[in-house]
Amino acid sequence: MKQKTALQFRIELMGITPMIWRRIEVPSTYSFWDLHVAIQDSMGWLDYHLHEFSIDPRRNAKPISIGLPEGELDTEFLPGWDVPVSRYLGEPGDECLYMYDFGDGWEHRVALEDIHPQQRGVKYPVCTDGERACPPEDCGGIGGYYNLLEILADPEHEEYESMVSWLNEHARNYWPHDPARFERSEVKFDNPKKRLKFVTG
Repeated sequence: MKQKTALQFRIELMGITPMIWRRIEVPSTYSFWDLHVAIQDSMGWLDYHLHEFSIDPRRNAKPISIGLPEGELDTEFLPGWDVPVSRYLGEPGDECLYMYDFGDGWEHRVALEDIHPQQRGVKYPVCTDGERACPPEDCGGIGGYYNLLEILADPEHEEYESMVSWLNEHARNYWPHDPARFERSEVKFDNPKKRLKFVTG
């Protein structure tokens, strides 16, 4: 029987310093929808918004967009569940851009680092490393996140109480928010098939 393999990815949230990043391993049979769910869960996003994988197969070619089509007539996006990850990310060094929440504009660099046999006894996907907390959902993109951190650093700030209240009453309780905190043991991966059924009905 052919041994199962895993794809090891490094995901970096672009535009924020210090860097927020994760390292995950997923089955090599994964589709881009499956990878999307794994990125969401490992980063700490809530999957409330649209996403896109942008892949440029060669110079001067139109990037390939993979995501969640808005109906059968949408030809802009290839359905992520129909496209195997290995079709475009098949060799270490291959990478693409993953965009989430087109309003806040979060961009991630997704780089394939390694392909190796799956370890016996390990349930995939798995998060093996990472640093720093994910920004709170709907905080306003990079600029909004920096503004949030500035307000939280000053309890005397006129918006401090309202910001704390917003973090407390969010869909996920983000208070207290420690931007430096990340515990990979707390990462829980959802079943991508169940997530797809929920999204598409």
